[in-house]
Amino acid sequence: MNLRLMSVHAHPDDESSKGAATLAKYAAEGVEVLVVTCTGGERGDVLNPAMDRPGVREDLAAIRRVEMAEARRILGVRQHFLGFVDSGLPGPGEPLPEGCFALASLEEAAGRLVGLMRSFRPHVVVTYDETGGYPHPDHIRTHQVTVAAFDAAGEAGSHPEAGSPWRPLKLYYQGGLSRPWFRALHDAMTARGMDSGMREVLAGLPAAGLEITTRVPCAEYFATRDRALLAHATQIDPNAGFMLHDRDIEREVWPTEDYHLARSHVDVDVDVDIDVAIPEDDLFAGVRRPQRTTAAADAAACPGCG
Repeated sequence: MNLRLMSVHAHPDDESSKGAATLAKYAAEGVEVLVVTCTGGERGDVLNPAMDRPGVREDLAAIRRVEMAEARRILGVRQHFLGFVDSGLPGPGEPLPEGCFALASLEEAAGRLVGLMRSFRPHVVVTYDETGGYPHPDHIRTHQVTVAAFDAAGEAGSHPEAGSPWRPLKLYYQGGLSRPWFRALHDAMTARGMDSGMREVLAGLPAAGLEITTRVPCAEYFATRDRALLAHATQIDPNAGFMLHDRDIEREVWPTEDYHLARSHVDVDVDVDIDVAIPEDDLFAGVRRPQRTTAAADAAACPGCG
């Protein structure tokens, strides 16, 4: 079976900061991987001081497309812009800008993604949970659009203009950069006499988080992930934030990228109580072999799946 994975994100650079090692791993194994970027990041900031120079802010949209192309090349994946405009991050009480992604019709936005799902025909789709991972309006809208498209893509009566139905088999939410991840790295680094730089982050994170059902081993692709991140030079300061923790320690204490299985049309052996059960180690668990789907109608709506 020629496996296909679609990862849906809000802005250029999100694909490299959330699950990038997983994408690189599957691409290297021969899985077809498509990153969908809902907006062009036009209203983003320049977060790397070395890139904050004349002309960069004025041409940010074009620069971010070039950065995205290089990150895509490094990860070994395909990439498609869905064509919406970045909403920015308005302050409290400030309105969203007219014409932005967060204000786009859910029907229209999901319809665009349905068309892409039906042409690419992913078996697995990955996006953010309902919080967006953090409360950026584009991340929350990305969740809403992806879930709506996941549900509609296999329905013949939904968006008939978008092509023949195709039912993706599994939907996952990103579970990375969690409180347990920060805690594990912080504890391991401080135990070695190193300043983790994570104490303030930990203090601001909620105790509860997304239940993790799936841990994909991908430590050998962390370096690829980092190269892809640094390709987004306007967004990533190589001397700050995520780039500072010790990579050898990360490989030792947290060699996976983590996910929450939100929906599945194949039988899976997952117990979300990870204290007593080992979670999945493969986003394609239950897809790689012939499976009975959850309803006979799924097979009719999704020829070739499973």
